[in-house]
Amino acid sequence: MKITFLGATQTVTGSKFLVSSGDTRILVDCGLYQGYKWLRERNRQPLPLDIRKLDAIVLTHAHLDHSGYIPVLYRQGYRGPVYCHPATRALCGVLLPDSGHLQEEDAKFFTRHQLGKHEKPEPLYDRKTAERSLELFKTLEFDRKLDIGPMRLHLQPAGHILGAGSLILEAEGKRVGFSGDVGRPNDLFMRAPRPLPELDLLLLESTYGDRRHEATDPLEQLATLVNETVAGGGVMLIPSFAVGRAQVIQYLLATLMREERIPRLKVFLDSPMAIDVSDIYCRFVDQHKLSHGDCQQLNQAITFIRSVEQSRALADEHYPHIIIAGSGMVTGGRILHHMKRLLPDHRTTLVLTGFQAGGTRGAKLSQGMDSVMIHGDWVPNRARIEMLHGLSGHGDYIELQQWLAASALTPDTRIQLVHGEPEALEAMRDHLRRSTPYEVEIGEYQRILTV
Repeated sequence: MKITFLGATQTVTGSKFLVSSGDTRILVDCGLYQGYKWLRERNRQPLPLDIRKLDAIVLTHAHLDHSGYIPVLYRQGYRGPVYCHPATRALCGVLLPDSGHLQEEDAKFFTRHQLGKHEKPEPLYDRKTAERSLELFKTLEFDRKLDIGPMRLHLQPAGHILGAGSLILEAEGKRVGFSGDVGRPNDLFMRAPRPLPELDLLLLESTYGDRRHEATDPLEQLATLVNETVAGGGVMLIPSFAVGRAQVIQYLLATLMREERIPRLKVFLDSPMAIDVSDIYCRFVDQHKLSHGDCQQLNQAITFIRSVEQSRALADEHYPHIIIAGSGMVTGGRILHHMKRLLPDHRTTLVLTGFQAGGTRGAKLSQGMDSVMIHGDWVPNRARIEMLHGLSGHGDYIELQQWLAASALTPDTRIQLVHGEPEALEAMRDHLRRSTPYEVEIGEYQRILTV
């Protein structure tokens, strides 16, 4: 059995791993690259595999850095199955068409304003292609065994978001685990990830390989930020991932208002995608800690903004208020239009709520940049930039070590670290080498590993 590393190597995005055994080939994850321009350019480079010989794609979860490249392969002619958990299928039904739509809109904007080096910028794929690619999806419940040629595989719960799983794959007498993104043991919404079985090789995510999550109470921190913003007469902008994070933010704000720890002020969820995802969370109540009633209550304190006209009308809202909009790393979406208007205002508070990949606007803002490029213009940043701690859906390096310790791994298990920035990967490797018996290495782009 051979594994070719085609993404998520020394970066947190672009997850793709080609597994071959005999004449059978499957692609584990099929994600978009995000962040640095040199990484995003890989999205337009030919994938070094023959899709005519690809038997299946298996997704660990729905986030675009794990699923967003599927419409590209569909556009290139791939018509094989895409296996994933039913909740992942439901989330991709929202995420992929939205991704195509945003790419279409960005291409039109850049063409209209003659921005960029291309005379006629083209999207990687459009909404219609993304919608058609969903016809390939086939659902796979947790723990259900699936045989593809000589390979037998199944998904087991990994926390993180709805439908997220670690993939366990067996072939040629060997067992390999793909961690996917691993959740936290005490997540606000999601249940703890299940320990792993005995493995010969584990591809382990390392997003927080060099950091511990702060012990800060997110409710207390958010209450302080809201109250200070209200006292200053400003607007709070919350760039948010549509899946998981937007729902947690709704929960926190609704809880704070119900407990009268912040004023009852207008909160706008300006993201049709996040609104649809909230409905999906209500459908899959068996996958998280909240009851159906809890899910319904999340929406009562929030005003949903679906149309572009409604979004534009927020410019006329009286201060103070809160706007939640995509995207979480400030790489696109409606949040950019609100930022162009509000970043120059010193009364604005912009709250980042999760990991910001290198090269994204979110990362640049968190590093103190006094201006950011938005739609071809440099926008001055006079806003207060804050990071809301405690909401990450990724286990930190200690939590991951504890997950490994609870698993059935043996001293002979080999670990390849993936899905992390270079500093995080180095720190995680050193930590695991010091504190565990495993042989630990860092995954390399286009490396072919024999198991």
